[in-house]
Amino acid sequence: MARYTGPSCRLCRREGQKLYLKGERCYSDKCAVSKRAYAPGQHGQRRTKLSNYGLQLREKQKVKRYYGLLEGQFRKYFDQAEKMEGITGENFLSVLETRLDNVVFRMGFASSRKEARQLVRHGHFTVNGKKVDIPSYLISVGDVIGVKEKSLSSAKFKALAEEAKTVPAWVESNFEKLEGKVVALPNRSDIDLPIEEHLIVELYSK
Repeated sequence: MARYTGPSCRLCRREGQKLYLKGERCYSDKCAVSKRAYAPGQHGQRRTKLSNYGLQLREKQKVKRYYGLLEGQFRKYFDQAEKMEGITGENFLSVLETRLDNVVFRMGFASSRKEARQLVRHGHFTVNGKKVDIPSYLISVGDVIGVKEKSLSSAKFKALAEEAKTVPAWVESNFEKLEGKVVALPNRSDIDLPIEEHLIVELYSK
């Protein structure tokens, strides 16, 4: 199945909560979830009680939409997490968080994961000094992510240098140099998304 290219706000309404796919718009009065807090479509305002499977499926869809993943990618990361030591659900979220596009977003170099993915694809970032334009590239502890030298003069990144943001504890960001470093793998407590990962584990354990 091809990547979804329709309105991002429709995805938030389908999940019944903000997924913060539109950056600053999600924090404004223009947010579609604030205006129409029901699912899109002709029957969106119907109240339906989900089965256990329905809850598990919705949780999976929500996480896929948070990180902008296709089904194949999603399952691949889950299989990788299952082979790791520790709790599968927490390992899974940790793997998702270390994707390059998400790390760029977490470091404050993009207003949303969607924008971060686009910036990475356009070749604006380097990892340890080498250009990487693959959003799914997995970052390791100690890796340094920076804005490519040729991109530093763009209005987008000049504005970032003047607007420092709060970043999670597992990354460091230098907004003057426009570079950051992954200092640790994210723990479950570092991931501030309302995700019930045990539902996804139950779904894939059937």
